[in-house]
Amino acid sequence: MDILEKIVADKRLEVALKKQLIPTFQLEQSVLFERETISLVKNLQNSPSGIIAEHKRRSPSKQVINHNLNVFDVAQGYEKSGVCGMSVLTDGKYFGGSLDDLLLARSSCNLPLLRKEFIIDSYQILEAKAYGADVILLIAAILTQEEIKSFSEFAKNLRLEVLLEVHNEAELQKSIMPSLDMIGVNNRNLKTFEVSLQTSKTLSSYIPNEFIKISESGISNVEAIKELKPFGYQGFLIGENFMKTDNPGESANHFINQF
Repeated sequence: MDILEKIVADKRLEVALKKQLIPTFQLEQSVLFERETISLVKNLQNSPSGIIAEHKRRSPSKQVINHNLNVFDVAQGYEKSGVCGMSVLTDGKYFGGSLDDLLLARSSCNLPLLRKEFIIDSYQILEAKAYGADVILLIAAILTQEEIKSFSEFAKNLRLEVLLEVHNEAELQKSIMPSLDMIGVNNRNLKTFEVSLQTSKTLSSYIPNEFIKISESGISNVEAIKELKPFGYQGFLIGENFMKTDNPGESANHFINQF
């Protein structure tokens, strides 16, 4: 059983429990449910750097990245640095995140927020909206074509933008549909955890131009971005690189100033 299958199995149990604890109507009554969302797409279209900075405490591949920072400071630092958006990991068991992290980020900045989560149920999309997200992530590797369609359409009805993540051409081919806004290529092989920018380069030609292209994982310097831009990438998701420092906002600022 690979790591993704394990995460999804745990996630199904977690979501089933949450549905019993907090009914959907309660999520829909959240103060944040009616707020105007902020567009990550627009920010990426108008940015020279295209950086989406991530808040991530740990990961299955790297274990602990940083447990000493609070989300409030990280979000404010990222906003000051001029990133296009912020990705907030909300998975607890494998990444040490929570929905409260999303709520805290929302209260401390005006960046578009991506809920980085293993979405396997539309309930989690309602949660994302209720806790202040602007964008959701759908991972093609764990979803059927039908699920991608219904989840992305559901998100659009809630005025959320949709980032679809793929790892290979087969995932990409089954997933392309008008209800997506952005397509992210994850350069990390989930079976071996090896990272290669070649994945983004190879898949770029298969992504239609109406979608914003985002490259994820393994981007640790400005050279990597300069290498990927000619392939049409406008967004670059960076987590570990900033989070492993004492001041992620400052690190992001230093990174962006190199453009």
